[in-house]
Amino acid sequence: MNDITLTATRSLLRLLTCGSVDDGKSTLIGRLMFDTDNIPDDQRAALEQDSKKFGTDGANIDYALLVDGLEAEREQGITIDVAYRFMATPRRKFIIADTPGHEQYTRNMATGASTAQLAILLVDASQGLLTQTRRHAFIADLLGIRHVVLAVNKIDLIRYDQAKFDAIATEFATLATRFHFETIATIPLSARHGDNVVHRSENLGWYSGPTLLEHLETVEPAAATSGPFRFPVQWVNRPDANFRGYAGTIAGGTIHPGDTIVVAGSGRSSQIARIVTADGDRAAASVGDAVTLTLADELDISRGDSLASPDARPEVADQFAADLVWMSDTPLLPGRPYIARIGTATISGVVSKIRHKINVNNFDELAADNLALNEVALVNIALAAPVAFDAYHANRRTGAFILIDRVSNATVAAGMVRHALRRASNIHTQALTIDRAAREARNGHRPAILWFTGLSGSGKSTIANLLETKLHLLGAHTYLLDGDNIRHGLNRDLGFTDVDRVENIRRVGEVAKLFADAGMIVLVSFISPFRAERRMAREQVESGLFHEVFVDTPIDICRQRDPKGLYRKADAGQIRNFTGIDSPYEPPEAPEFHLRTTTNDPNALADDLLAALRPQLGLTGH
Repeated sequence: MNDITLTATRSLLRLLTCGSVDDGKSTLIGRLMFDTDNIPDDQRAALEQDSKKFGTDGANIDYALLVDGLEAEREQGITIDVAYRFMATPRRKFIIADTPGHEQYTRNMATGASTAQLAILLVDASQGLLTQTRRHAFIADLLGIRHVVLAVNKIDLIRYDQAKFDAIATEFATLATRFHFETIATIPLSARHGDNVVHRSENLGWYSGPTLLEHLETVEPAAATSGPFRFPVQWVNRPDANFRGYAGTIAGGTIHPGDTIVVAGSGRSSQIARIVTADGDRAAASVGDAVTLTLADELDISRGDSLASPDARPEVADQFAADLVWMSDTPLLPGRPYIARIGTATISGVVSKIRHKINVNNFDELAADNLALNEVALVNIALAAPVAFDAYHANRRTGAFILIDRVSNATVAAGMVRHALRRASNIHTQALTIDRAAREARNGHRPAILWFTGLSGSGKSTIANLLETKLHLLGAHTYLLDGDNIRHGLNRDLGFTDVDRVENIRRVGEVAKLFADAGMIVLVSFISPFRAERRMAREQVESGLFHEVFVDTPIDICRQRDPKGLYRKADAGQIRNFTGIDSPYEPPEAPEFHLRTTTNDPNALADDLLAALRPQLGLTGH
């Protein structure tokens, strides 16, 4: 085995393998590592033993086992997770991501593509271009990969036929006209037998191009240091009272002591005083360097802020258009709140609109009101506050974001920013002379949102109506927003799909917020079946204003009451998407008030609520 000594002069290429299942991605990586002497002697011996136990090539070495590390992968002969491998040659260092080929793991492929500079897109020569090949080519382009190798693998299965190879190459070249690839190298090879991977093959005398390794060693992606300076602040470093630094990883450009920077959000500027690292101060730092920067001036900077070049600032907005890859089994519902993480900023946000989704088979743009697993769409994103970002094509680090489910904390989407929405910069908050405090003083009590939730027939509206009557008699300023009444006007255009239910609650939450700002006690009586939307309504107002009232009535009791005959219709199939029947209800986990109607009558429950609320709302003197 050759003893390869790494040197700082060799460039690093990040690449991924992708394509349809069983196209030979893991085998290709294993062959690359084996034939370039990147496998230690003890691992070679283990590979021989594993090939006898798990191999798929008889008594021969199964090179895929070098990459397929998970036991489940070895047993099934497929790649499930993204496997990263490091290898080096005298000319270059490589980080290789082996990504899954199965459609259900497309999200893993997107993960691997997010940092890759080059994609090896494998095609089984005996199968040609498949749906997953097209999907992975589309996602590679979407995620900013500009260099592609079309590796026509298993060329031995078609007896090294040049005509069939040329047909595949021509078909992909036609497909690639839709994308933005800067270089496409089409290479015939056999990963299993080693043809044209590292060494030239006598079986491919008609091919005069480079081997796969020769191409990987010579392709030149754009320099990572190009572009204006970007520095998302990850942490404010204050070890003592005499030092304040801003820690993070440089996401664009190069910086030196004395350079002028600007805080993207506030527009305040200063100069770099020091570039501090664990190994001492540096005279310069570039993309990928993790450093602490100190400034010549005291500025208000915290995690999530971004430092930038003053003459090339990022966008700062709370709304933008983006390409989105949906990665969850639970569909995307516009208007549902998620956690958005962009750069080092973490903020609440929603997909406000799905502009269209993409059919990855023919790239048609389709209308959609939700997204399923692995679907890709152009969407509008609305955040709770402005953040700094670039278009993804300009900077993949500051233009990428993820969406996180607020309940499970699982990553549900990966996004690439296109541009800020014009409305984000044209709409401003108007200062008003009369504020909520003045209205509260005039009303003589504190405002509140009393959010009644429960199944249809649970008694929400009955109890809310009784409570409002009692509050009115005390002289309180109130208003009751009832689900049925609102659907006659404001929400008359909405149905009862999950998407419409989310929008229903979003609108009502905004209206309730306005009533509370008017200093009133607003009672909201809606089924509001999803925790995420109830949480969204809560988080729109300051702490202490929102009170969740869970009217807890078992569905069997609701069926018996059935005041509107809705359960009978739902059971007969006359009503679709009925909560509790064929649409879920997510009960509150920690409501402020938990009302059990099976053991108390509505009037008594309203009295109990009033007694608890009077001191909180300042109604003790009424």
